Amino acid sequence: MIVVMKSRTPEKEIQQISNKLEKWNVTAEKIRGRQRLVTGLVGDTAAINPLQIQALSPFVEQVLRVNKPFKRIALEFRHGEHSEVIVETPLRFVVLGQNRPIFQIAGLCSVEDEETIVQTALRVKAAGAQFLRGGAYKPRTSPYAFQGHGESALSLLAIARQETGLGIVTEVMDTANLDKVAAVADIIQIGARNMQNFSLLKKVGAIGKPVLLKRGMTATIEDWLMAAEYILAAGNPNVILCERGIRTFDRQYARNTLDLSAIPVLRLLTHLPIMVDPSHGTGRAEYVPAMCLAAIAAGADGLMIEVHPNPAKALSDEPQSLTPERYEELMQEMAAIGKTIGRWTQGNNITAVPENIHLQKLASQVPSVTGV
Repeated sequence: MIVVMKSRTPEKEIQQISNKLEKWNVTAEKIRGRQRLVTGLVGDTAAINPLQIQALSPFVEQVLRVNKPFKRIALEFRHGEHSEVIVETPLRFVVLGQNRPIFQIAGLCSVEDEETIVQTALRVKAAGAQFLRGGAYKPRTSPYAFQGHGESALSLLAIARQETGLGIVTEVMDTANLDKVAAVADIIQIGARNMQNFSLLKKVGAIGKPVLLKRGMTATIEDWLMAAEYILAAGNPNVILCERGIRTFDRQYARNTLDLSAIPVLRLLTHLPIMVDPSHGTGRAEYVPAMCLAAIAAGADGLMIEVHPNPAKALSDEPQSLTPERYEELMQEMAAIGKTIGRWTQGNNITAVPENIHLQKLASQVPSVTGV
């Protein structure tokens, strides 16, 4: 349930209303948007009559129920206003969200050695990326395949960040490694295979780092959104949804089926930022450019692309990695569409610190949702 307050409602009145609401055994969460103040009621709201809330104050403009199984991530929970995720990187703040410049994550599937990761970081930064991806811990289908270098790879990512100033995106696979990953990552990735690892989701929900949540290979849209709800319910509002392809019956020509229709579907269902990983979505480097252009046209807020100096020698996912030269060309191709829709800047970087950054910081942990 959400309570929409009238504009210019005094702060004292807002607090008094919240205090009254919490006497009904619900938690009142303030959501201050660009145009409105909305209070979300978290808890068992089934027995609460909206008219009771309307009668609390003349400053209450509207009371609405959120009827979807996912609550905090629902677009209605922010009264139709899309949220933004602010990432603090070594050189700047980057704001991710609808109507912001399209953000770019690029780099290796797996961290291999210092020379390769630093060389890749320098090249993708020069092309316009703001974030470097690289797997330290790698979930692989075969137990005999390369599993990543683990903690030593995190140290190499830290070196690459120091050399380039790029933000770091890397995956956490286990709660036991979360603190180590969080110490290096600017965005923590939850991979497709861990999308429904609920213990892990709760743990990343308890820390303030932004989380990139990939869609599971066989997950429905609702499965995916409910996984995101776990993170928000644990207290972390900074979640980015990443479509990375789903497994369908035809795997002869592409690794997965990249579901670009998920972008407009999600835009109507949730306020969270949406990005696309066409590298895993197709599994073939020759398909990646077309899917990048299509994703931008469909409304994606960001892209994650695998780039390797020598894809043939990559330790994992070599068929889907672009060369740095092809990535540079692709950035120019994407810029043509990005500029047309007003979502591209020179270098695609955002350097200004938002005025309302304190409002985006992680709030204290809140109870689990039982009804909104």
